[in-house]
Amino acid sequence: MPVTKAGEAKLWQRRETGKQLSIWAGWLIGTAIFVYCWGIISEGTNWAFFFDAPRVAGDIGSRAVPPRWAYMEKLWVPLWDTINIATLGTLLAIVMAVPVAFLAARNTTPSRLLVRPIALLIIVSSRSINSLIWALLLVAIIGPGLFAGTIAIALRSIGFIAKLLYEAIEEIDEKQVEAITATGAKRTQVLAYGIVPQILPAFAGISVFRWDINIRESTVLGLVGAGGIGLQLQSSLNLLAWPQVSLILLTILGTVLVSEWVSAKIRHAIM
Repeated sequence: MPVTKAGEAKLWQRRETGKQLSIWAGWLIGTAIFVYCWGIISEGTNWAFFFDAPRVAGDIGSRAVPPRWAYMEKLWVPLWDTINIATLGTLLAIVMAVPVAFLAARNTTPSRLLVRPIALLIIVSSRSINSLIWALLLVAIIGPGLFAGTIAIALRSIGFIAKLLYEAIEEIDEKQVEAITATGAKRTQVLAYGIVPQILPAFAGISVFRWDINIRESTVLGLVGAGGIGLQLQSSLNLLAWPQVSLILLTILGTVLVSEWVSAKIRHAIM
């Protein structure tokens, strides 16, 4: 914040002139990029449909109310399938993510030059691909059904669990590890008694949190043929059965709320 003098009066400036000009130039460039991108989006948008959207939404909403409550008897099995997809997918992801996390952590990896980059590549690859894309690929490879959805959830969850877990491993108290190592303990014993007890609370919290996320993601996997309640949603949308669609959406909302409550209770009990 430079101060200059004009006679005896002091003139205060928040920023130097060069810095202020660079900020204005940044805003100008950002605005130009926004206008350019908006022009591209506008060219590919049918604005007639856009302005007609409120009327269409109101029409669909009026047809979707009241929900078709009798259809609920056909949703219990798909809903149970959805919960199973999320739960089994999370368990499979945990089994695969734990060794990847230990290989990725700087203080537990066998080799920082070879093994760690491979583990980090697995984590990034898993996190970069959405569960719907995994499901599309798996449905094409192994066919539609619950198994494809379960594997899709597992592959998507590996990166999430492994990333948070290896960060927790790197943040452990090394003094405990050094104390156990000083007793002449083997590497596996150091791992079991010096590292694992310190990361167990974080591991449990991460696993439950990911299960909660997977409940939400598994509800839409049926849209691409991977089973669950999303399959019923896709069928109802194709038939324009809006009362059934509203009931399915309410069911998904209720399931997510219950899973959120269960997840919060478990995390609170762990922490």
